[in-house]
Amino acid sequence: MGCEPKGVCQDCSGRGYVRYRSGGYVRYVPCQRCQQDKPGKAVFTLEEAQAAGDEWGFNCGPGALCAVLGMRPTELRPHLLDFEQKRYTNPALMFAVLDGLGVRYRRHYRGDSPPPSGLNPYPRFGLVRVQWAGRWTDPGVPMRVRYRKTHWIAARGDSAGREIFDVNAMCVGGWISWAEWSEKLVPWLMRECVPGGDGRWWPTHGISIES
Repeated sequence: MGCEPKGVCQDCSGRGYVRYRSGGYVRYVPCQRCQQDKPGKAVFTLEEAQAAGDEWGFNCGPGALCAVLGMRPTELRPHLLDFEQKRYTNPALMFAVLDGLGVRYRRHYRGDSPPPSGLNPYPRFGLVRVQWAGRWTDPGVPMRVRYRKTHWIAARGDSAGREIFDVNAMCVGGWISWAEWSEKLVPWLMRECVPGGDGRWWPTHGISIES
């Protein structure tokens, strides 16, 4: 399969999303063939994100899931298991939600320290868990201590044109360029939301969505 001369993707007919059924539940997933490499917005709005945040704690983990699965917060909410009690998404919960939804995925990367040079921890289309660094990541500190200083994003595209979805960028549609995210949004997030952070960060998990 490929794209027609006019550039209309044969996988999604130019809609940007592919419809499939899993366990009797209809899902719309961003089309990997055409959606990864062009600008686009999440299917939910800033207002929906804010309302869900106020009502049941919608934040970065559910936001990144909505971005890669083409779901709205209200659609995802019944599938989030014990998220509403914890109000955060650890890796075990993320994998459990993906499994419960019947999403096909691959574990692209895993590491507790900055990846070595030359290793790409970012999936071409998928989820990424970021570790904010500070005294909680010092040697000898129990691993569980650093878990609450993490952040989920989504990624699409290759290194030359990578885009990042961050729930904190919903005012501009959620998806922004790698440069804008890493050079502008990340420093702001660390300054405003990570007291005691030392300015460093790195990915701990990369999950490739293959549906």
